[in-house]
Amino acid sequence: MGEVEISPRAYVKMCLHAARYPHVGVNGLLLAHKRRPTAGPPECLYIMDCVPLFHSNLSLTVMLEVALNQVDSWSSESDLFLAGYYQANSGLDDKSPTSLAEKTAARIADLCGEAVLIMLDNRKFTINPRLPPLTVLEQRDRQWVPKDKNLVMWTDWEASRYICKSLLEAKVYSRLVDFDSHLDDIRQDWTNQQLNVEIAQLVSVANGSA
Repeated sequence: MGEVEISPRAYVKMCLHAARYPHVGVNGLLLAHKRRPTAGPPECLYIMDCVPLFHSNLSLTVMLEVALNQVDSWSSESDLFLAGYYQANSGLDDKSPTSLAEKTAARIADLCGEAVLIMLDNRKFTINPRLPPLTVLEQRDRQWVPKDKNLVMWTDWEASRYICKSLLEAKVYSRLVDFDSHLDDIRQDWTNQQLNVEIAQLVSVANGSA
């Protein structure tokens, strides 16, 4: 399996989703596009964005089907594709993928062989972690196992950490909309376009271009 690179937008939104609902499990879909790294020919799976899904009941099969179809349709219009699944369990020390996580990620892997499963580590999830509080897994022989850390890249980890800390301190997670919230009120935007713009602006500031 090749390299996977995680953007600040994807990382920050996963963390904001977990922060908004700290006492329950949350999950979502990872979106990517492929690009070639400058160093060599293999393609890198670039996790560009994520779509927060549920927080009230992660195993609602019918709603998951609806979400998968809508996200797949929307992402294809944005030159992105389903490339993985993320989940944070409700227990502080529970960072193992559940049956739901493995099955959903496997379904995506049937469409994208390089798909990844990301599990957030609640124990390491602080407002300013030194290292990314998550584990990236890949599928081998129908089993989900941790991916070689040398193959997990960050577009800019320091920027991702700084932006996430700033937004957590400002409690911006209260404005993040997941698919659950959209189903309660269809006027709420599960693509979180306004939040995407805010993160992009912070990335520019962190990179000294604004």
